[in-house]
Amino acid sequence: MIDIFTYASGEEPPKLKAILSRSIETAPELEATVDTIIAEVRAEGDPAVARWTRQLDGVDLTEAGARVDPGDIERAHRGMDSGFLNILEQAAANIRRFHEAQKQSDWYLQDGDGVVLGKRIVPVQTAALLVPGASAPLFSTLLMAAIPAVIAGVDRICVATPARTDGTVHPAVLAAAHIVGVKEVYRIFGAQAVAALAYGTQTIPRADVLAGPGHPSVQIAKKRVYGDVGIDMIAGPSEIVVLADETASAREIAADLLSQAEHGSGYEAAVCITPSQTLANEVAVEVERQTADLSHADAIRRALAAFGAVVVVPDLDCGIDLVNRLAPEHLEIVVEDPWPRVEQVRNAGAIFVGPASSEPVGDYYAGTNHILPTAGAARFASSVGVATFLKNISIVAYTSARLEKTAGHIIAMAEAEGLDAHANAIRLRNL
Repeated sequence: MIDIFTYASGEEPPKLKAILSRSIETAPELEATVDTIIAEVRAEGDPAVARWTRQLDGVDLTEAGARVDPGDIERAHRGMDSGFLNILEQAAANIRRFHEAQKQSDWYLQDGDGVVLGKRIVPVQTAALLVPGASAPLFSTLLMAAIPAVIAGVDRICVATPARTDGTVHPAVLAAAHIVGVKEVYRIFGAQAVAALAYGTQTIPRADVLAGPGHPSVQIAKKRVYGDVGIDMIAGPSEIVVLADETASAREIAADLLSQAEHGSGYEAAVCITPSQTLANEVAVEVERQTADLSHADAIRRALAAFGAVVVVPDLDCGIDLVNRLAPEHLEIVVEDPWPRVEQVRNAGAIFVGPASSEPVGDYYAGTNHILPTAGAARFASSVGVATFLKNISIVAYTSARLEKTAGHIIAMAEAEGLDAHANAIRLRNL
C-alpha cells in the first residue's frame, strides 16, 4: 500500500517526482465557476451569496440571513460539555502564550543631523477568517486564526464557516469563537464567502486580510481576489515527512503518517525517510496493519497509493537533503540526536522534535500554529501568526541640515533615471 524505494542525493525516482510535483488539479470548469461566482457576488452582493450557498451547500439563507445570531454563539458556549470546554480553553491559552511572543513594536533610528528613520507596526483594521467545516467542525482552525489576529490588535475579526444542512453552525465552532471573543460569524463558505469578504455586500463589510484554509474553490478564489485584499497563503493538501533512524518506533511513525493521509482529498503526502532498511520494512507493515482499523481507510489508501512513500537513504545527511527538497508542511525528526538535524533544516512549515512530538500535538494543543505552507511553499512562506495581521509603515523625518548635504546625490540619481520632476522636488527647495 505504501511504496518503499531508495534515494541518493540528486536522484529523482518516479514516485518522488510525483510527490514533488503533486497539486490538486483544478479543472477549467471549476475555475470558470469560481470566476462566475466572484463576478456575481461583486455585482449583486447578498442575493448572489445566498443563491450560490443554496446551490452548492444546500443551505437556505433567505430567512435567517448569512450572519449567525450573536446569541447563538453565547448559547453554544454555555451548552458545551464543561470538560470539553475546559480542553478548548486550555488549548486557546497555549496558542495565546506562543503567539504573544510574536508581538512586534515600532522602532526608530537616530541617523544623525536630527534625522529620524523607522517603522510603525500597525494591525490591519479587519480580518476575515476562513474555517472549513464541511467534513468536520474545525474549531481548532478558528483558534489558530483568530488568536494571532486578536494579539495583533485587529479592530474587527469575523469568521466564515459552512453551515450544516439545517442551516446551523456546529456548536463547537461557535464555542471556540466565544472563547476568543469573536462575535461576527457568517454561515457561508466557498468562493462566494471569499468574494463577499473581499469586496463586501449589503450586509457583510469587506475585509483587509483573508486567512485560513479551504477546499479547491476557496483556494482558486483567494488567488483571484489577492491584490484587492491580502491573503495568508494558498493552502494545499496536508503533508507529513518523518525523518527517522533505527531508534524510532515503526508503530509510532506509521500512526503519524496516517494522521495526515486521512484528510480525504487523495492528494495528501505521507513520507518516511530513513537510513534503516529494517525500519522501512517495519513501517510499511505497520501502515497496512493500522489502516485496516481506521474509519477513513479508503481515503488513506488513495492518498498513499499516489503520494505515500518510505524512502531509504544512505545516511541522515542525505535524508536532510531530501527534506529540504520536499519542504514539507509538517516534519517530524525522530533520531537519536535530533537537535543538530533541526539546525540543518531550511525548508519546513513546522518541525516536531523527538518521539513525543507527534504531529497532532501541534494541530491541536502545543500552541504553535497549524495553518502552514504546503506543496513546497515552505521554501519561502511561513505559518499564520501575528505578523499575518500586521503592516509596517516606514517613517522618514529628514532635516534641512541632512537634505543640504545629500541633495546633490538625490538629484543625480533622479536625473540618471530620467525623472526630472523627482529632481526638481529637491532642487526647488533652494538649498
